[in-house]
Amino acid sequence: MRAEFRTDRGRIRNHNEDSGGVFTNKTNNPIVIVADGMGGHRAGDVASQMAVKLLSDAWCKTEEFLHAVEVEKWLQTAIQQVNTEIVRYAAEKPDLKGMGTTLVTAVFTRSQVIVANVGDSRGYLLSQGTLSQVTEDHSLVNELLRKGEISKEDAKNHPRKNILLRALGVEGKVSSDTFTLPFQTGDLLLLCSDGLTNMVPEEEMKNILVSNRTLSEKADIFITKANAYGGEDNITVLLLERDHKQKGGEEV
Repeated sequence: MRAEFRTDRGRIRNHNEDSGGVFTNKTNNPIVIVADGMGGHRAGDVASQMAVKLLSDAWCKTEEFLHAVEVEKWLQTAIQQVNTEIVRYAAEKPDLKGMGTTLVTAVFTRSQVIVANVGDSRGYLLSQGTLSQVTEDHSLVNELLRKGEISKEDAKNHPRKNILLRALGVEGKVSSDTFTLPFQTGDLLLLCSDGLTNMVPEEEMKNILVSNRTLSEKADIFITKANAYGGEDNITVLLLERDHKQKGGEEV
């Protein structure tokens, strides 16, 4: 595995509320995580940092999972535990009341990737030249789009675009979605916050991913592009490739 992680404040926000990283367990199997502290809420950066630390700490204690269903169950349980801890922590500190965060994360077996998400941070898979959005946004706009009440064009500039239907730290119970997909040599996984997807069109994202650039160069270009198109939010990108021969990137 090779991974590249980038996070950037963007051009508008005063500070970066995104968090993420790559972490390994006892058998050196990685978990990759991106969390986006909820904009407009106090201490979103605290919530996102807590989510990443709590989930990665829990993962570091695990050993090898042989089957994807075991990973799915572990992720669902661990994400609920993370949510419970964030809610508890915020309840003890009045200045943190209302904080929350999105989460998108992925774990790997020998031939599959298991992705879990809460909120509108996304996971994409590039396989054999085709880019697919793995996750489904837990947002009001996406729900309206799913029901056919608005068009994709309407969704891009909808006035309630930032309203989430699910996030960590908001309620005592949270439901995460999980997706299990093949992940073969040469495939690319992209996890990102909406600071990327709101700025860079999907077709441009695909063109960057299929290019002959190194993984490190691709990650840098994503940040540069998002800022060039306005950088209206914090931008976080995590790229992971199952290809030991690729130059550039951190081996995991």
